[in-house]
Amino acid sequence: MNESQIKELNAWITDTFGTPEVLAQYLDLAVEMLFYVEQGAFEQQELQDVVTVLRGLKYRLT
Repeated sequence: MNESQIKELNAWITDTFGTPEVLAQYLDLAVEMLFYVEQGAFEQQELQDVVTVLRGLKYRLT
């Protein structure tokens, strides 16, 4: 990543999550979901939030 991408990523993390730790919690949840996704295991909003986070990271890392 170049310096501009790093700045954009840091700004996105701060603006969207407040702290890197909150982002890390979403990423931990995403990993957990990969192991345990079954009907009723997670709320629909939780799944949508994780998808939004992963798409945001993909956009900023590419």
